[in-house]
Amino acid sequence: MAGSHSDASGPDLAKGIAIADLPDGGRFLGHRDGEPVLLVRCGAEIFAVAAACSHYGGPLAEGLVVGDTVRCPWHHACFDLRTGEALRAPALTPLACWSVEQQGDRIIVGEKRKKLSLAPSAGDSKTPKNIVIVGGGAAGFAAAERLRREQYQGSIIMLSDDAALPVDRPNLSKDFLAGMAPEDWLPLRKEGFYSKNDIDLRLGAKVADLDVSASEAVLADGTRVAFGKLLLATGAEPVRLTIPGADQPHVHTLRSLADSRSIIAQAGTARRAVVLGASFIGLEVAAALRTRGVEVHVVAPDKRPMERVLGPQMGDFIRTLHEEHGVIFHLENTATSIDAKDVQLSSGGTVAADVVVAGIGVRPRIGLAEAAGLAIDRGVLVDAYLETSMPGIYAAGDIARWPDPHSGENIRVEHWVVAERQGATAALNMLGQQKPFTDVPFFWSQHYDVPINYVGHAEGWDAIEVEGDIAARDCLLRFKRGGRTLAVATIFRDLESLTAELAMERSEA
Repeated sequence: MAGSHSDASGPDLAKGIAIADLPDGGRFLGHRDGEPVLLVRCGAEIFAVAAACSHYGGPLAEGLVVGDTVRCPWHHACFDLRTGEALRAPALTPLACWSVEQQGDRIIVGEKRKKLSLAPSAGDSKTPKNIVIVGGGAAGFAAAERLRREQYQGSIIMLSDDAALPVDRPNLSKDFLAGMAPEDWLPLRKEGFYSKNDIDLRLGAKVADLDVSASEAVLADGTRVAFGKLLLATGAEPVRLTIPGADQPHVHTLRSLADSRSIIAQAGTARRAVVLGASFIGLEVAAALRTRGVEVHVVAPDKRPMERVLGPQMGDFIRTLHEEHGVIFHLENTATSIDAKDVQLSSGGTVAADVVVAGIGVRPRIGLAEAAGLAIDRGVLVDAYLETSMPGIYAAGDIARWPDPHSGENIRVEHWVVAERQGATAALNMLGQQKPFTDVPFFWSQHYDVPINYVGHAEGWDAIEVEGDIAARDCLLRFKRGGRTLAVATIFRDLESLTAELAMERSEA
């Protein structure tokens, strides 16, 4: 889904359309100076914005208009129709906007508007003079980006133990791994973004300790970095294999750009691959390697792929989908050892493997927080504003366990979009805005040409309602407990996925 809906189809909006062609609540696709433009009418107001989502180019005309915002049907980004501002990740770049006039019974789209600039924040006693972000993933990047978008004038230091710029991590197991996306698509922003916005990004900077009493982060080399406020966005790390042979060079996990590059390098000459684990990452890796023509075997202890998250019906579908593409499953099985050319299975059999990828889960990187004395419960406990038990220290992304207003429980999820949105919310709260994090969790997974969208959070359910036909790739599943919908999964029902998300936000589910 890395393509862009950017064809300049429809009428030339500089010449206008009849107002009758755009009823209240309506949308209309056209173009202005060769650029696709979406017209949206909300009561007496008419807005003109770029027609493609600034994330992956999703068709906003097929999305959902809520008040004076529009939501992308692909990955649930949200934009302000008045300003084009990207209100919700995964989009970070605003939409272009055009002026609109009504001349008699016609709507005319004028010139593209200049981007509005916010006035620099004057700051107050609550505004920190400097902010340190520990982590170079989705949450850390989104926080730094949002701080500057809010015109924060203080110092921002990002301490990332990765060697690469913050990247679009979902692509590492999807299009990039499959050879369908070039590497220059991966950085969330190019290197110049950080210097232009005065963000001190320090790559390869490992934080060894937090000196809370001195308000300093201590690096592995002994450097001490003072902070006014601190965001912990250390993410998660792959669970490592502990079986004999797990340390060989053809055995991989997938988390970083370097990991993805290594798998791609070996896939170029590999005939057979074994993927350990039938998780989202594991099966996305399987799909990517099949796209490259590599024979793929999936070994997993589960009875069905992804049954724990998506239930038995979807699990059976996903297995069939992968089998149709040549993947061979060894379920209710585990690897007991790995040698140079084979993987030994608990069932007693062996599977030949030139490359092995372990996708057996991740664990939150909470060591820093725990050593610093922050409250921990299978993650770093935060309040509704993403502040930890230590005032002035916030946590976001894979490590954060927050009070979810939709389930009424403290939850921790490992979703890219959630991490980005939490990073942005934490940024606002570090500036004293007191904005609770209330977003409904969302993620997407891609298997060949089949996208699966999931909104909500259901760790357990007592019923799954299926609408449509899963095998026909046209379905919506509701995961319910006590009659209440906790989560919704869809295939090719993008608008219904957005509608379900909105219902959960409004507590209508």
